Amino acid sequence: MTYHPKSDFLATIIARGFLADCTDLQGLDEALIDGTVPAYIGYDATAESLHVGHLLNVMLLRWYQKTGHRPITLMGGGTTKVGDPSFRSDERPLLTPEAIDTNIASMKGVFAKYLDYGDTGSGALMLNNAEWLDDLNYLDFLRDIGRHFSINRMLAFESVKSRLDREQSLSFLEFNYMILQAYDFMELHRRYGCLLQMGGSDQWGNIVNGVDLTRRVLDREVFGLTTPLLTTSDGRKMGKSQGGAIWLNADMLSPYEFWQFWRNTTDADVGRFLKLYTELPLDECDRLAALGGAEINEAKIRLANEVTTLCHGVDAAHAAEATAREVFERGGIGDDLPTLSLSADDVAGGISVVQLIVRSGLAKSGKDAKRLIAEGGARLDDMPLTNAGLMLDAAALAAPVKLSAGKKRHALVTVAD
Repeated sequence: MTYHPKSDFLATIIARGFLADCTDLQGLDEALIDGTVPAYIGYDATAESLHVGHLLNVMLLRWYQKTGHRPITLMGGGTTKVGDPSFRSDERPLLTPEAIDTNIASMKGVFAKYLDYGDTGSGALMLNNAEWLDDLNYLDFLRDIGRHFSINRMLAFESVKSRLDREQSLSFLEFNYMILQAYDFMELHRRYGCLLQMGGSDQWGNIVNGVDLTRRVLDREVFGLTTPLLTTSDGRKMGKSQGGAIWLNADMLSPYEFWQFWRNTTDADVGRFLKLYTELPLDECDRLAALGGAEINEAKIRLANEVTTLCHGVDAAHAAEATAREVFERGGIGDDLPTLSLSADDVAGGISVVQLIVRSGLAKSGKDAKRLIAEGGARLDDMPLTNAGLMLDAAALAAPVKLSAGKKRHALVTVAD
């Protein structure tokens, strides 16, 4: 029999497609009805920004707060020193403490766009697991915590098993990660009354470990909930593009490029993405998803505007849409395109069009740029670009030049006075 939740949070996320699994759906539902419940998602500080792959769970935390509960963003100042091995084929590079702190400071700005870190009962908390992990005594930790973990069971988790089945090395350092994550959950419950850990379905084993450890050590019942690992309808991992990760920080990816990522959603994904990544009512999501022919493009623009407004603000969304219409509908340049700004010295002896394509981010390498030109996918000021050996001098770049890769990716090249 399908369980029909009574709490606003579970009813909302189930209807919108966020739920993959839960350790005890009915028990969690009853806890959420009883009062404000703290819940957390952990984020290791492996980069200066979150990317679109994180956005599903950021929206989950946002809905959690909107339905009256307290979200906790746990920054992995401690666990980043180890590195999560889940479903990775190799060990993560180890970062210095200074690099970790820099990444955490940068990521905080993204969370503040989606969550209210106020002093109210449902005000979000930002914590750092270095607070309790950095000063652990290894022998005490082995005796008090390590004895509760079965190696046999840990080896059976899919995230570990898949690595071993491929005969890829799994270091003892990484193997400790799941124990530390379980310890995080127990400490958050002990210190902050946290009853729920959420995460992607690749974190299921780690989350279950935390539920079990808290029950064994503290004799307390806590809960775990996971979201599905999303792929696009054409099988690509969500958040990846030909140009690399879709970052949420404006200084790592322009709001225009962010907007374009969502505008380029395939028809089959529009309805699902509207439910997961926007706050539009479900009936409006269904109406937009049902549009056919050219009208589906307006649904994609609505998706792009809604998601970009949450991440970068309404002005950035409107500017991106205006630029896109200028570029696509009227063949103009637009004011908000990604821009490569060159110095006079850069072009003093002339500069190759291949180099401009690479430096503007439209191709990853000179080889890719030449292939783009050879296959007829490159344009210069909206005219087909056929000569990979073309050199542009200062006179040719006196006015901004528009480069295009295919129909949807564009950049400006300017020379500073």
